[in-house]
Amino acid sequence: MAPSNIPYNPIEEAPPSPNPHRSQVYDPINNPSHIDLTDVHYNDEPPMSQLPPGAAHPQPQLLPPRFQGQGVNEPGFRSSYASGSQVSLNAPSYQTADYDSVHGLNFNQQHRPTTSLTSAAAAGGLGSPLLPSERYLDDPYAHGNESAGAIPLSPVGTGQGFREFPEKRDQYTSPRQKSKRRLWLILGIIILALLIIAAVGIPVYIFVVKPHLNSTADGAKTDGGSNTGTGNTGTGTNGSKDPTDNVVVMGHDGSTVTTENGTTFTYKNSFGGYWYYDPKDPFNNSAKAQSYTPALNETWDWNNDRIYGVNLGGWLNTEPFITPALYDKYYPDAVDEFTLSQQMAADTAGGGLKQLEDHYATFITEEDFAAIAAAGLNWVRIPMPFWAIETWDGEPFLEGVCWKYFLKGVQWARKYGIRINLDFHAVPGSQNGWNHSGRLGDINFLHGVMGLANVDRTLDYIRTFMQFIAQPEYKDVIQMFGVINEPFTPTIGAYEMNSFYVQVHELVRDITGRGTGNGPMLSLHEGFQGTAYWAGMFPGSDRLALDLHPYFAFGTQNNNPLSAQALQACTTWVPNTNGTFGKFGFTAAGEFSNAINDCGQYVNGVGLGTRYEGTFAGVTTVTGNCTTWTDYESWTQDTKDGIKQFAMASMDALVHWFFWTWKIGPTLATGKVNAPFWSYSLGLQEGWMPTDPRQAAGVCASLGVASTPAAPLPATATGGSGAGTISPAFLASYSAWPVTSLEDVANAAVLPTYTATGTLKTLPGLTITTPGSTATFDAGSGWFNPSATPLGAHMPVPGCNYPNEYSAQVSQVPIPTAACAGTKRKRSEDPAAPQITPFRP
Repeated sequence: MAPSNIPYNPIEEAPPSPNPHRSQVYDPINNPSHIDLTDVHYNDEPPMSQLPPGAAHPQPQLLPPRFQGQGVNEPGFRSSYASGSQVSLNAPSYQTADYDSVHGLNFNQQHRPTTSLTSAAAAGGLGSPLLPSERYLDDPYAHGNESAGAIPLSPVGTGQGFREFPEKRDQYTSPRQKSKRRLWLILGIIILALLIIAAVGIPVYIFVVKPHLNSTADGAKTDGGSNTGTGNTGTGTNGSKDPTDNVVVMGHDGSTVTTENGTTFTYKNSFGGYWYYDPKDPFNNSAKAQSYTPALNETWDWNNDRIYGVNLGGWLNTEPFITPALYDKYYPDAVDEFTLSQQMAADTAGGGLKQLEDHYATFITEEDFAAIAAAGLNWVRIPMPFWAIETWDGEPFLEGVCWKYFLKGVQWARKYGIRINLDFHAVPGSQNGWNHSGRLGDINFLHGVMGLANVDRTLDYIRTFMQFIAQPEYKDVIQMFGVINEPFTPTIGAYEMNSFYVQVHELVRDITGRGTGNGPMLSLHEGFQGTAYWAGMFPGSDRLALDLHPYFAFGTQNNNPLSAQALQACTTWVPNTNGTFGKFGFTAAGEFSNAINDCGQYVNGVGLGTRYEGTFAGVTTVTGNCTTWTDYESWTQDTKDGIKQFAMASMDALVHWFFWTWKIGPTLATGKVNAPFWSYSLGLQEGWMPTDPRQAAGVCASLGVASTPAAPLPATATGGSGAGTISPAFLASYSAWPVTSLEDVANAAVLPTYTATGTLKTLPGLTITTPGSTATFDAGSGWFNPSATPLGAHMPVPGCNYPNEYSAQVSQVPIPTAACAGTKRKRSEDPAAPQITPFRP
């Protein structure tokens, strides 16, 4: 493809190549003498200024060919025209004393020398003009100039009908005469070599090279192994036997992507983003989701950059309404992942727990990450349960397997320039008693007889997650960590939660270090207390953010017009967002949706009905029939437009947001999505979500609700001056740990706790094999800072009784009268000692 904004000329003012054996690179930092190509672009390809420094230009046709011939007076291979260090960018080629290529014989294809090259240069002038038939053309890409009289290269083996300059002939060594005996010897060696190559090369090609080839995409390879191919014509081998030499490592809108299993798809991105993945450099963070989003290796500006995010709910932490087919199969017994796992484990004929891994492998794939970037979104929030790390005896969850798929998600996010908010969604004992916490029922986190013991384990798992994501291989991708999802503070208590958050802050920042660039932003859910409560909390803390989950679906139901729903989003949420910036810190909606009511299969839970239809417990008023809102195929264009306006009003009001969720799976009975309000991808497909999230800007103002500009964040909120030292006066109110009381236990000192004497758990990185060998890349040890938080993992105290971690309400289990000293370990419902399941990657 030809450049769209400059004329093509392969000779005039060609820039010097920094290395004779490399394609021309864009390197404005190290070589400011380069021609300014920052605005050069090729049809749909990005301008040079959007490519990473050092990336090879995607259109080698712009440059003259390289000559590898040996000159008479040259000791070895030589470079092409303009590769010599003495060539001036502004001077014609005849004015230099260093002719590195016979391109110089053309004298800009305009004039002949007066007597010789040197005399012409010395005279500083030109001879008489060359006739068109005399002009020598040495560029195989320039055949299009034949109409102007240029003469192309003579076809190999002919020499007839094409002019050969004697000057060119004299530049190269004459071939030597070879004896017949020597020819026969060479022929024999060649035959032997071919036999060896056939014996070794064919199996290598079949089993090593062929699976890694990407013949459908394009690229331009540099000698450093960084292929920046885009477009539709593949190039770029440097003679190496490495099977990844021709693998395209970068692409933009319209490029072909080859996945790890060999399938291909076309990358669509109209926002100027590009993907990047080099198998020789798998932790490269050059990808850019959109032109308005910093690349992963660039700094995110928390004051000015906007989060346009989406959740990957139901993927690694299942929920009935997001993946209804999984739960339909075991209805009504499976109501959460705890009971789903039990049902699956008993159903060996139906696939057992492998059904969960099959779900992980198919529900979200690489194409989803590419589509997320293509939708203009730049962050994903990924819910993660504690069983990604380990399970204890009696916990039926599939241990460790979802972590493997999270790591795939990290690499896909890296490839497409998307940042990750890793959200700790399910903790031991349940922090809210809802099905997405792992177990539907009671709250046993900082509440009940097992309230403190479950916190011990939770802190261990936060430490394990943080030691992993603080590693340099991951910190630029995973830039936010949600400490705990939706803890139900009205039951747990604000004092107890604040005390817990103080412990988390100190634990995390001891691991990561303090200040900008040291570990992720820590996101605290507002705990159903409202944003006003958080003003001035944790002063001096290092990068704490506030997480809001504003929903209308679970409140009073109504049939107000969709235009009124959009206005309500603006009037309700605008005051709760920007105002929090200056009073607490960065604020984002970690969840919101298009749901204006609670219609949808299992939205409230398996078999729990809906408020809208009056079938939910405690609700008798019937507002309407949910079929109106679940049968999206019957929606009129007006309905779709109204939902889109509500979506954009919500986006505008919330400023920074993560939509819940990217995908809703079909039901087993109908094969269709039954909760369409909650699916971003379905909304894009059917037309009720904006194709560009930036279109939401100003929607609230158009409805008469003016937004208040966000105040600048406090310096500590972005890791600036003073970050990391919480005010001593504030800490004095939360100095006791463990807390001395819970909301339902006056004397918490008698409650069972664990002892920190166990083996620490680490999380593995992906095993990535070095191309062309069996060696693997260093994916990190899983433990960023061995000197931080030296305590071991918490374990049961031998001889002490521990109620079931999910069923320990004071109404169910007597409060101990004294703390247990312990002599041997015992569980009340199971006399066998709890064995920690060995961690498996």
